[in-house]
Amino acid sequence: MSLASMDFTLTIYTVTSRSISARWSKYVGAHSYKLSAASNTATGQPVFVHFNNRFVLGTVTNLLPATQYNVRVEVLDSSGNVLAEAQTQHQTAPDIPSNIKAYSKTSNSITVNWSAVPKATGYVLKAKAGNSITKIIVNDSSGTLTGLQPHTSYIISVQSLNPGGNSQPSLPVETRTVLDAPVIHSSSPNFHTIMVSLEPVPQAVRYSFIIIRSDAVGNKIKKTTTSTNATFADLNPGTWYTIKAYALDANGISGDDKMKEQVTRPFAPQAVRVVLTSDSMSKSLGVVVTWNASEGSTDYLAVPIEKSRNVAQNCTSKSTSCVISPIQCGIQYNVTVVAFNEAGPSDPANPTEFTSVPCSPHDIKVQEMHPGNLTVSWSQSSLTDYYTAFVKRDDGLEVTCNTTLKRCYFQSECGFTYFISVFSYNKAGQSPPGNVLNYTTVPCCPTQVKTLFVSSDTIEVKWDSVRGAEMYETKAQDVGSVVFCNDTSTICTLSGLKCNTHYNVTIYSYSDIRGFNNSCQRKSITTGPCSPRILNITKMNPTTVNISWQQNNIDAMYNVTVFGKDEIKSCNSSGCSCEITHLPCGSTFSVSAVATTPEGRSLPSYSIPLETAPCCPNSFTVIQITQSITNVSWTAATGAQSYTTLLESPKGQAKCHTGENHCLLGCITCSTNYTVSLLAISKTGMVSECSYQGYSSSGCCPSAVKLYRLGSNALRVYWHASASVNYVVNVTSDNANFTCSPTTNVTYCDINEIYCGDLYTVVVSPISTDGSIVTFCPMKMYSVSCSMNSGAMVIYRGKRSLEVPRI
Repeated sequence: MSLASMDFTLTIYTVTSRSISARWSKYVGAHSYKLSAASNTATGQPVFVHFNNRFVLGTVTNLLPATQYNVRVEVLDSSGNVLAEAQTQHQTAPDIPSNIKAYSKTSNSITVNWSAVPKATGYVLKAKAGNSITKIIVNDSSGTLTGLQPHTSYIISVQSLNPGGNSQPSLPVETRTVLDAPVIHSSSPNFHTIMVSLEPVPQAVRYSFIIIRSDAVGNKIKKTTTSTNATFADLNPGTWYTIKAYALDANGISGDDKMKEQVTRPFAPQAVRVVLTSDSMSKSLGVVVTWNASEGSTDYLAVPIEKSRNVAQNCTSKSTSCVISPIQCGIQYNVTVVAFNEAGPSDPANPTEFTSVPCSPHDIKVQEMHPGNLTVSWSQSSLTDYYTAFVKRDDGLEVTCNTTLKRCYFQSECGFTYFISVFSYNKAGQSPPGNVLNYTTVPCCPTQVKTLFVSSDTIEVKWDSVRGAEMYETKAQDVGSVVFCNDTSTICTLSGLKCNTHYNVTIYSYSDIRGFNNSCQRKSITTGPCSPRILNITKMNPTTVNISWQQNNIDAMYNVTVFGKDEIKSCNSSGCSCEITHLPCGSTFSVSAVATTPEGRSLPSYSIPLETAPCCPNSFTVIQITQSITNVSWTAATGAQSYTTLLESPKGQAKCHTGENHCLLGCITCSTNYTVSLLAISKTGMVSECSYQGYSSSGCCPSAVKLYRLGSNALRVYWHASASVNYVVNVTSDNANFTCSPTTNVTYCDINEIYCGDLYTVVVSPISTDGSIVTFCPMKMYSVSCSMNSGAMVIYRGKRSLEVPRI
């Protein structure tokens, strides 16, 4: 049966060089415990210790250092029987170090040496002062504790160690750290002295100072004193020295030492020289200062001092020259140089006098009192012998003026920019560049002004571009108004002007810098004539009109034109009216007038319609249809829409109004002379009165026409006549046709050789003055009997009228 139990455990608690302490778990029913340690080698004897059941921690001693042991704990009952056990392997620590020696070389460290311990893999080194403990682990048999307090006693102990644990501390050794190193302050008040001061060190009673050149040339100088200050004189200028200092305690033990490098101040530079220079890129004025090198110097400072004792701009250098820039112009300087190193500045070098160039003139002004003449003036500049003014034009032309005065005069031209600079001169040279003054003259005036177009309300002008002009303003001015035109172009159209008006047209050139050139010459231009306004058209006769208009132009010739469909007529006049003749009848026209002056033609006036009276018909015919009806006809008349015909006599008149080319007139009186007229009327109501040759109506048809038989073969036709008219008698039958014409005032006519028993038609017609026979008198029919005697009437069979033709 195995005695190992998972409920019973063993762990190592502590280990020393000759003991091992172990801890085990409590076992129920245990009477006692047996702790034993047996070496794995034959050299060691097993060691064991019994503990009652109240203990769970125990130690076995008298072990060998740095030896591997099998550690076991057994649980025993009251009879000594083993109830359970547990074991583990562990090594004892190395042996305790011996021969401990300790000493302090610095104020914050102690160095410790001891004899090496067999099988030790390392050592724990401790230093204790009061509650302060400093510990380090080292691999060798010596070590240095650092971070300690100066001049303080420490208890030193050493422990050896291996993987098994640490040995007991060695026998203690007491050691004191040395005094702290003093803090050194040094300075060089001049080129041959170094002053050293130390901050006091606690528990120090004396101090030692040692100085030697850092390059080891020369002798070492040592001073030991109770003071914390020391001065070393008669040293070399600009030379580095090494200073070493330490404190001593009451036992004369030296503390930490401290070293510091200190350089003496350099000697004053020699042979200072000053030369004027200028920087063309920055246009600044300066001087180059040179000197001989001063031993031990790292930097130099050149300082110009004005005669007024003001310190001006200085310069620094690591070489033997530097440039002071910018320096003030127009000032006299004393220039000195100081050498520097870490100790400080040297004494100033002997000053060198230097006179600066004069300042550039200020308050430069440009005045152009008169066009073409520039006056450049400026303020006085001190230390100046003379001035030079430079005037450069923007096209490259440059002129200069040398003077001892404060002004110069130059010629100028329009449209150029002039760059003006003024320099002062003395023996030192030219002043630095001052401000460059820009002056731009007014732009040139246009000269070649051409009139491209002139109308009643518009003027278009053109000119050549001129120098300096960025824009042009064209101004047209009359007595009461001004019209402007602004443009960058060299052409301008002025519109909305008054007609027939004199304008002063001026073209002003403009630039943003100078504005307008107000000296430009004006040009007089007269606008075209105003359009006439026709006032009245008066008809002088049917073919002539008089046209009048408002005469609204000066020295104008007026042309009036009458435009018809097929014809154009015109008249000219310098007055206010003219006549148009030989206008055709029955036509419509448009009348307008145009005024012409040397400046051009006006726009036509508003057109006014003109209508001539209708033409009269070319032919007019009057035909009598019946004794009281007349047919009047005519040819169409140009321009007529209707007609009124009128036949008048003392006995009355006949009138007809028609839109046709003919009409029937009733109520005509026979055997009457009529005056004939016709009114041709246009559609607007214009009337032409047309007169024609008079018309005589035909004679009256006779009344009481009767037929008497004169014999067996003769007849007499008888009638009553109302006027002295010639008549013609026509008697016709189926077998015969008889005609007779009695003389005037005879009212009968005899017909011979008739046949009895025939039916005769009898017509008595008056004969017109032109010889024509009226055809509209009524016909009567008679039957001639063969049995009747002569002188008897024939039998009246009736009558019939002639048919009136329809018109």
